[in-house]
Amino acid sequence: MSANKVFIIAEAGVNHNGSIELAYKLIDIAVESGADAVKFQTFKAENVVSKNAQKAEYQKQTTDASESQFDMIKRLELDIDAHKKLIDYCQEKNIMFLSTPFDHESIDLLNELQLQIFKIPSGEITNLPYLRYIGSLNKKVFLSTGMSNLGEVGDALNILINAGTSKDNITVLHANTMYPTPMEDVNLNAMLTIQKEFAVAVGYSDHTLGIEVDIAAVAMGASIIEKHFTLDKGMEGPDHKASLEPEELKAMVSAIRNIEKALGSNEKILSPSEEINLNIARKSIVASCPIRKGELLSEKNISTKRPGTGISPMNWDEIIGVVATKDYQTDEAI
Repeated sequence: MSANKVFIIAEAGVNHNGSIELAYKLIDIAVESGADAVKFQTFKAENVVSKNAQKAEYQKQTTDASESQFDMIKRLELDIDAHKKLIDYCQEKNIMFLSTPFDHESIDLLNELQLQIFKIPSGEITNLPYLRYIGSLNKKVFLSTGMSNLGEVGDALNILINAGTSKDNITVLHANTMYPTPMEDVNLNAMLTIQKEFAVAVGYSDHTLGIEVDIAAVAMGASIIEKHFTLDKGMEGPDHKASLEPEELKAMVSAIRNIEKALGSNEKILSPSEEINLNIARKSIVASCPIRKGELLSEKNISTKRPGTGISPMNWDEIIGVVATKDYQTDEAI
């Protein structure tokens, strides 16, 4: 990741619906969009939810409400063989494979598969043994902070750092875990609070419906953007509805790349493309009526007009009261 290039994660999540073919298609879309990485989720249903755990409200609306959270998650599991296939496919397509582990066994699996970046989901920010285990691997860490307050973010950071991960290797992602997130709950300014409070790199993991908040986050200094995407919002499954479709993902990446360029440096200077406009748009001091040699230049006989090839109007005060050394026609530059 270069210092000024935003790292864009196209979050496939569980939108493959348990199908490796669908997962390949999602990787293709991520590649076409220009994203830097495509991210899945790694979990063993048995290790993540108890058999009687309820589904989230949005999951009940987007999936069969009578199915338990356990059965839904079991359907969406990717086994080790699927992981290897997807990693190989990503290498072939020249995009980074990422996955979020949800339990110790999954952390081990991703570590064995030599993942260099570990993404911690919002739900695990208060899971001390989980955080300590990832921290001990000394990898790059992206920490999502949905549902948390500043104190909890600080606690999680301390656990990761004390376990052996340097702060320079951690990026904290501001997030809101509502699918979709209402605009009034995004609270993007909190991303800057995290950056200021902990002197840490920040990014934004987005669950709003559009792409404008992602673009705003980049303009505010996010170094990572993560966004869910799908083949089709109308598909059956928990997260499709709050995901971008392929054309929207492309538009988001393209807009972010433009904003990166547009942010430029901190200097306020004349840009190369403007130089040609300089003399056309600026003005010079000119005669506002015929002036005879020997007359005094005054507000009655000079004014300012384009082009800017003569004496700058910034020298107005020095020109007033000067004796004309020659005759001037109307509009002639002094």
